[in-house]
Amino acid sequence: MAKMDFGGVIEEVVTRKEFPLSKAKKVLAKETIAIIGYGVQGPAQALNLSDNGFTVIVGQRKNTSSFDKAKKDGWKEGETLFEIEEAAKRGTVIGYLLSDAGQIQAWPLVKKHLTHGKALFFSHGFGITYKKHTGLVPPKNVDVILVAPKGSGRTVRKIFLEGRGINSSFAIFQDYTKKAKNRVLAMGIGIGSGYLFKTSFEKEVYSDLTGERGVLMGAMAGIMEAQYNLLRKKGHSPSEAFNETVEEATQSLIPLISEHGMDWMFENCSTTAQRGALDWRHKFRIAVEPVFKELYEKVKSGHEAKVVIAANSRPDYKKKLRKELDEMKNSEMWRAGAKVRELRQVPSGTSLRPQAAKHEK
Repeated sequence: MAKMDFGGVIEEVVTRKEFPLSKAKKVLAKETIAIIGYGVQGPAQALNLSDNGFTVIVGQRKNTSSFDKAKKDGWKEGETLFEIEEAAKRGTVIGYLLSDAGQIQAWPLVKKHLTHGKALFFSHGFGITYKKHTGLVPPKNVDVILVAPKGSGRTVRKIFLEGRGINSSFAIFQDYTKKAKNRVLAMGIGIGSGYLFKTSFEKEVYSDLTGERGVLMGAMAGIMEAQYNLLRKKGHSPSEAFNETVEEATQSLIPLISEHGMDWMFENCSTTAQRGALDWRHKFRIAVEPVFKELYEKVKSGHEAKVVIAANSRPDYKKKLRKELDEMKNSEMWRAGAKVRELRQVPSGTSLRPQAAKHEK
């Protein structure tokens, strides 16, 4: 492991320099990796592992859109694509990548095939951390490991195909074989991680659930809605309100933050924007700190897990979810967004830079 300075805090991380792909392939040379679930993370991790030369099979229920997608992606039924229980039986490293609700449902089928020396692999700590609610209690004679990519499955695959690496955390819950560390690092490198940082199952799920409900999704959506609604009430047009709230953030500023950092982005904005942003950031931080404190405590206590499990277990969950998402989609703000995205596209056969070549060397 390499020691690196993260803002004055020294962390030990693993990169492909310390743990190259060749070593990962050697560690898992005799393993069959069974990816259970082909929904969000499953496709990316299975395809990346296969492209990297590992032995991979996929387990997914038949007569589902995910099963059909797996076949379209090149997995062959009866050879590399099986029903969940058959894949779990064949696998020596079982990648349990079903949804949290799906993991609860399929657990009896998978658990019976967690035999001596196998590894149970997760990309989310939910099922194990909240085992009192999920019932996911693994047998003592297997390794239980985790690699959590910091991005959606689509991003994991996209970055891999670009020749880059996704950042991932890793954790070991149970080391029965005394080989769990090599196994988990090999899986992390195999799925395309750029670097891996150590965590625990609990910390992974606490940070993940807080992030999803906070900055990554919930807070972002709520803040955008609040600003858009205010601008509309004050007489600004939908186009102006959406562009000042969402379009400029996603198309201009967030990419700059990603590439250079917040300080660089501030430094390269107008002096008016700099002063206002520097002053008001404190007000926003102070305003939301109590909300984040409440959120983290509800995650840690298991309250959010109970809510998720109860909601996802209802037979009409997908119908209600569709209704909630449609309400968002059909709101004025996101209908305006659809039109803005449409107008952003350059018609085929035209260019916004017809004379650019004359000024380029």
